[in-house]
Amino acid sequence: MILPSVVDSAWLREHLDEPDLVVGDVRGPNAHSRGHIPGSRPLVLGSPMPASDEESLREFAREIQLRLRRHGITGEERLVLYDRGDGVGAMPAAQLAELAGHRHVAILVGGIAAWTGGLEEGPVELEPVRETLLEPQLDAMPTRGEIAERLQDPDLTILDVRRPEEFSGKHGSPCDPRQGHIPGARHLEVSQLFAGPGQPQPPERIRELVGLPEGAEIVAYCHSGSRSALATLALRTAGYRARNYAGSWHEWSRHDELPMQR
Repeated sequence: MILPSVVDSAWLREHLDEPDLVVGDVRGPNAHSRGHIPGSRPLVLGSPMPASDEESLREFAREIQLRLRRHGITGEERLVLYDRGDGVGAMPAAQLAELAGHRHVAILVGGIAAWTGGLEEGPVELEPVRETLLEPQLDAMPTRGEIAERLQDPDLTILDVRRPEEFSGKHGSPCDPRQGHIPGARHLEVSQLFAGPGQPQPPERIRELVGLPEGAEIVAYCHSGSRSALATLALRTAGYRARNYAGSWHEWSRHDELPMQR
């Protein structure tokens, strides 16, 4: 059961009819009904939590498990998620499925906009399941506690993907009580990782920009986790073990006990 973390339209066309492959449309039931990739089902899992303490994540993981069960997801299948094409919906949904314990999740790069086959219309009847193989996988979502403990860990790279003025602390979001960045974080603005909306740069170009070998562990963050979710998608296409810190600077800046740099 091999599934890359990111697949393209050609890969999906080749594997679409395989019985253990499930395709989930994260755009919502209405958009799915108007036109969807053949055989796909609507699969809306919600948004990552703004807080990232372990107890909250564990409770949230159980709620995501329930949502997956209602959509007939057991954890045995290979799960491919797609959105409208910009990656904004698919990457967070993938990380939530991983948090719930699903170990075979991929994202269709370019979403439905990149799909070159025909579309189906109409609603799809879901078949909920009672039993799953899902066990919460809390390390799918980095917590502020994990990051604070690993600031000196040479095996972890923290990547700040905000604008330069946010990284420097000169012009951050006014809602944040402190301005600056997580100590030791590298800076690479998210736009540099993409050739166009939802279209990451070629893997070799991303590795050149990041300056790390394929397989390196990276946690990306921004202000509130949206830009860093996109960055995580691009980083995964380049073969990195990338995760998104959903709380990002919005959370980190509110904890005076956490260090910062300017």
